[in-house]
Amino acid sequence: MRQDAARNRRAILLATEELLSKHRPDEVTIEQVAAAAGVGKGTVFHRFGNRMGLMLALMQARAFDLGESVRTGEPPLGPGAPPRERLLAFLAAVVEVVGRNKGLMAALGAEVASMPKPHDGPAREHPVYQSWHSHVTALLREANPSLDAELLADLLLAGLHSDPILRLLERGETPRLTKALQTLAASVLRT
Repeated sequence: MRQDAARNRRAILLATEELLSKHRPDEVTIEQVAAAAGVGKGTVFHRFGNRMGLMLALMQARAFDLGESVRTGEPPLGPGAPPRERLLAFLAAVVEVVGRNKGLMAALGAEVASMPKPHDGPAREHPVYQSWHSHVTALLREANPSLDAELLADLLLAGLHSDPILRLLERGETPRLTKALQTLAASVLRT
């Protein structure tokens, strides 16, 4: 039974990824995903709750792959390289993930922005962003303990889901964005 559930999850995520390679996220329906994955519509709803839950799960799966590379991959992205090299490699990898998934990131960004904010606590943040932010903060702190690492991590990452950056990525300017972000990070570390 568990193997069937895991197989269905993989099939659903792969079908979603394939559909997103051809359509914007708001054009992909649960019905299309279910048909492409060879499962019933109820299976998709049961597993992911709704279309946005499915999109979130897909982005988390992609971010998980990046996280695995950070934890166990080869340097400079993985352990063993100096923090500066790891930071620059990580920023390049994040830009690549965002560039491949710009429509999905835009849809998720809009969804997160529309979430109700609790009155007595911080605004909810996307779990992928939290993970990336924690890693960048740790690398900045390790490279230069005197930096305001948390704020600088926000400054380095926050623009990646902004409209101007998404338009840049739509024009295929991922290398330009990577270079600019790495230049900014290197400048911060020289401070």
